[in-house]
Amino acid sequence: MSNNKPWGGRFSEPPDRKAEAFSASIDFDRRLAEEDIAGSIAHCMMLVKKGILDPAEGEQIVSGLGEIKDEILQGEFFYDLSLEDIHMNIESKLIEKIGPVGGKLHTGRSRNDQVALDMHLFVKKEIMEVERALLSLQGVLLELAEKHLDVVFPGYTHLQRAQPILFSHHLLAYFWMLQRDRERFSDAFRRADIMPLGAGALSGTSFPIDREDVAAKLGFGGLYENSIDAVSDRDFVIDFLYGASMLMMHLSRLSEELILWSTREFSFVELSDAFTSGSSMMPQKKNPDIPELVRGKTGRIYGNLMALLVVFKGLPLA
Repeated sequence: MSNNKPWGGRFSEPPDRKAEAFSASIDFDRRLAEEDIAGSIAHCMMLVKKGILDPAEGEQIVSGLGEIKDEILQGEFFYDLSLEDIHMNIESKLIEKIGPVGGKLHTGRSRNDQVALDMHLFVKKEIMEVERALLSLQGVLLELAEKHLDVVFPGYTHLQRAQPILFSHHLLAYFWMLQRDRERFSDAFRRADIMPLGAGALSGTSFPIDREDVAAKLGFGGLYENSIDAVSDRDFVIDFLYGASMLMMHLSRLSEELILWSTREFSFVELSDAFTSGSSMMPQKKNPDIPELVRGKTGRIYGNLMALLVVFKGLPLA
């Protein structure tokens, strides 16, 4: 029995089912679906512009990708584990919809530069969402500080009462931590804002593609200068995870203070009933679940950063 995978030309038998399930990434990279389609549309439009595809073919492909995007957003798209990843799932569905012309979409690119492109687009989008959330949180801290301008508060060192301070001053310490976090994410965005498409598997393509045109369509600020670096680089993901780790460290410190302040021993604040829970055995309790969970989930972010650093520490190029 032959191997019907897109890469299966030299193989005489299909992959073992357990090996196929183990190596498939679709359960993870399905989150890249919108980015994958956006990149494919821009790539297709460039192929038409360069005369590599004719306009009718390009129109068919773009229309088919639009239909697939709608199916994904509506939860109607079927993800096939045997197709390994989001790229092949979308391409297979496109060919099913519009016929063999759908296979021409892959002209001049590889899954290597395609997944790199998707990751760049995804990280850029996530950074913008995090920065919006950080701005909102900073606004809340400013609002609380203004509301409690005259509240005197014990300042602590070594968790021992040290000097009287203003509660607003204490809150604004977190404002400035978040400001540094925003700056870190802005810096990470700059390094994610480089387009890898056109690098192919590692050494480019012989087709006369226009990388600048695709980069402009997708809103990238620059291009990779080295094709091997383009498909090998994940520094921008590590930058994002480092920024996220620093942010979670700051949020965890704030959460720990909210937990302490809401105890009977401190009694500085009372958390809203909407963000706490009780006890079936001890009805007098009001548990600070949300800040406890923020504090606890911080370890997961640290773990993701360390995991990716370990993955890349000895990885050969391309």
